Amino acid sequence: MRRAPMMRRARWALGLGVVIASAVGLAGLAQPSGDNQTGGDAGSSSSASPATEGPPASTSPPEITPPPVATQTPTSDESGPSNSAPAKPAPPKPPPPPPPAPVPVRSPAAVIQALDKVTAETMRFAVPVGKPIRYKNLVFVVKACETTGLGGASPQASAYVVIDSAPLSSGGDAPPPPREVYKGWMFANSPGLNPFQHPTYDAWLISCMAAAPPA
Repeated sequence: MRRAPMMRRARWALGLGVVIASAVGLAGLAQPSGDNQTGGDAGSSSSASPATEGPPASTSPPEITPPPVATQTPTSDESGPSNSAPAKPAPPKPPPPPPPAPVPVRSPAAVIQALDKVTAETMRFAVPVGKPIRYKNLVFVVKACETTGLGGASPQASAYVVIDSAPLSSGGDAPPPPREVYKGWMFANSPGLNPFQHPTYDAWLISCMAAAPPA
C-alpha cells in the first residue's frame, strides 16, 4: 500500500526534472556561451586582412554624362527655326520688255505705179497727201504715207489709198457719178498683201516721198 504513493511521487519528481532540464537546455541554446563569441571574434579578426589588401568599399556606380548634343544655330539668312520647311526659291525675274517699235516717218506724198491692162501702158506718178490725182478713169486720193526703218537696209513704206472709178464724159453725155473701188493700206514691200483688183487697171505703191512734188 505504501509503495503506490511512493511510485507516484517518484514519477512526478522525474517528470519535473525532465521539464526543468528541458527548460535549462532551451535557455542555453538561446544565449551562446562566451567561448563561442570569443571564437567568432577571433575567427573574424584572424580572417580579416589589412585595409590595403581588402576588397574596395562598395561605392555607387560612376555617373555617366551624356555627350553634348550639337545644336544648329540659325544664320542671319534663315528667318525661321532650323526644323522648319526649306524656304521656297525666289521666282524667276521676268524677261526685259521688248524694245519699242520704231516710230514711222510720215511723208507728204506717195509714189504709185498704175497699169492699163488693155493697152499695157504703165505710168509712175506722185500723189500728194489729201490731193486727188487722176489716171485715166481712176482718181487716187492718198490719206497717209509713212515709212518704218528709214535709213536702214530695208525701209518699209505703206500708204492708205482711196481709189474711185470716175469715167470722163464722152459725146456730150454727163459722166456717171464716181464710185469707190478700193480703200485700204498698200505696202511697197508686199504688193500682194492687200492688192487693188480691177478688170481694166492695176495699181500699187512704190515708196513715200520725202518732199511733195511741185504743183
